[in-house]
Amino acid sequence: QVQLVESGGGLVQAGGSLRLSCAASGSTFRSLNMGWHRQAPGKQRELVATITSAGTTNYVDSVKGRFTISRDNTEGTLYLQMNSLKPEDTAVYYCSAKYPWSSYNFWGQGTQVTVSS
Repeated sequence: QVQLVESGGGLVQAGGSLRLSCAASGSTFRSLNMGWHRQAPGKQRELVATITSAGTTNYVDSVKGRFTISRDNTEGTLYLQMNSLKPEDTAVYYCSAKYPWSSYNFWGQGTQVTVSS
């Protein structure tokens, strides 16, 4: 089992920055592929960014050049640096984890990010 706890959400003005953190426990963090998802009101959950156990990253087009996903295997922590935030980035952000052979089946409780115009 993997336990995930997000932090770092909040209210920010458009153009501002936030850094989300996700502390993982219960399994070998370095062997997990990790991701950040988000869900805005009335919309489906969206995969925003991923990072493999080897450090390969991928982003949805809408956040490329603005968001950076990273991980600290020593601390067992996942990060999402969000710059140049837009009102359309407003959502609940979820940390997720998976083994390389599985789908995302471990989730945090979510952290709210609100971007005001």
